[in-house]
Amino acid sequence: MTVHIKTERLILREWKDEDRGPFARMNGDPIIMEYMPRSLDEKASNKLVDRFQKHFDEHGYGLYAVEVQETGQFAGFVGLDTVRFTAPFTNPKKPATEIAWRLDYEFWGKGYGSEAASAVLGYGVSDLKLKQIVGFTVYDNTRSIQLMEKIGMTRDMDGDFAYPSLRKGHPMGHLVLYRS
Repeated sequence: MTVHIKTERLILREWKDEDRGPFARMNGDPIIMEYMPRSLDEKASNKLVDRFQKHFDEHGYGLYAVEVQETGQFAGFVGLDTVRFTAPFTNPKKPATEIAWRLDYEFWGKGYGSEAASAVLGYGVSDLKLKQIVGFTVYDNTRSIQLMEKIGMTRDMDGDFAYPSLRKGHPMGHLVLYRS
């Protein structure tokens, strides 16, 4: 059974079919996707939602759809995911768990990201008993870095890494690592 997380202003829940349209629009927006290797079309965006749901089915938690309680609006996602690539901080026998987020532009600067991420981090540590949760982002993504620091994550100064599937020197390939 999947747990839903409620904060003062948000509901973090499994995905609904009606979330797919706004999510696909977000994934095609160059501002929202600025620090991602590429934008996603509707088909790729829907595949991502399917992967999110599969993670929920297998683990009981995942990357939650974020809904604003007051309006019922879909705002993006925040949650926990299994790291699927090999990096110095991963272990094939016990994969790392990543905290991740992507919010629609109209919800930036309102504190929703830190509110949701803080609740997810707390759930991961307290309820799921995860020993460590990692976060990573492109080295100059100051918004994500500030959010990780705001929720109490610490930069692993020796943890910077290159994203394995991107060519050497790719502008999105130099990532900084944070730990809970």
